[in-house]
Amino acid sequence: MNRAEILESLRKYILPERAQRIHQAAIERTRLIKVVIEDIYQDNNAGAVFRTCDCFGIQEATVIENRYLTKVAQSISKGSEKWLNTNKFDQQNTNNTVACINDLKSNGYLVVATTPHNPDVLLPDFEVTQKTAIIFGTEGKGLTQDALDLADIKLKVPIYGFTESFNISVSAALVLQDLTTKLRKSKVNWQLPENERIELEIDWIVKSMGRTGVSLLNQFSKSA
Repeated sequence: MNRAEILESLRKYILPERAQRIHQAAIERTRLIKVVIEDIYQDNNAGAVFRTCDCFGIQEATVIENRYLTKVAQSISKGSEKWLNTNKFDQQNTNNTVACINDLKSNGYLVVATTPHNPDVLLPDFEVTQKTAIIFGTEGKGLTQDALDLADIKLKVPIYGFTESFNISVSAALVLQDLTTKLRKSKVNWQLPENERIELEIDWIVKSMGRTGVSLLNQFSKSA
């Protein structure tokens, strides 16, 4: 069996409505935008950001932890955001912000730091035209100076009241809603290649079925 045939075989073990929902969600997914959160202390805020990623079709998310090592990373490892691909930079005795941003740039990402101070561009004037990583900072203090210094662009969500900044989960929702809406109206090729979409659907079906899904996948893969 090739991967497409394995996907078709797995679909037979879930309801047609479920298979269609998984397929449609995979079609709407993009890896052109990646969300990165730095030093988020409250794991419920991180969870809200990841749910927002799912809602707007963002498949990739990264956690940077320097000050609150393992707190949010442990939450992710429990699989609470199983529909996303998540990774973490949380090595001890390492500036994980620098490590993450260097890794992003080496993989061709434009790094965009969200900040209310001294922005290069306002959200309404920014569009995604290439692989872009959007970094959101910790509650209260925002991004570290390292993140701001190493970013390619500093982005601000306009605010017209007295409050200086939005809560991180609100900020992420505003940014992703704006950028994904413009992206879907653009001529940029933002959708996953067919082979990546097939792999994502396989992964989601297996996760939906638990141990049975893993067993079936192993069985079908042996026939590949």
